[in-house]
Amino acid sequence: MGKTGVLGSFEEMVLLAVLHQGDHAYGVSIRRELSRRSESDVSMGAVYTTLDRLEEKGFVRQRRGEPTESRRGRPRQYYDVLPTGIAALDVTRRIRSTMWEGVELPAADPGGTR
Repeated sequence: MGKTGVLGSFEEMVLLAVLHQGDHAYGVSIRRELSRRSESDVSMGAVYTTLDRLEEKGFVRQRRGEPTESRRGRPRQYYDVLPTGIAALDVTRRIRSTMWEGVELPAADPGGTR
């Protein structure tokens, strides 16, 4: 979060994707959720880089799942949003909402100059 307390848009999206996945939030499921909801391709590198940054900030934590045969005995890394992450989402939502108050976007220019 910057000086205003607002998360970056991708950080916000990743935290929300983790919340949508609940106890089953791991890298691939988070990426799938982001891609589905944003209707765009999201790279695994961007997801993991952002998760690392969110963990450093104290907004998410990793937990190790049980090893599985399908992963050749390796455990899956799951992510949980911590209370500080919930607070950051709340601040971000409130500030963004305040910024949008009274804004009416001009009609899009079909010629692409606007």
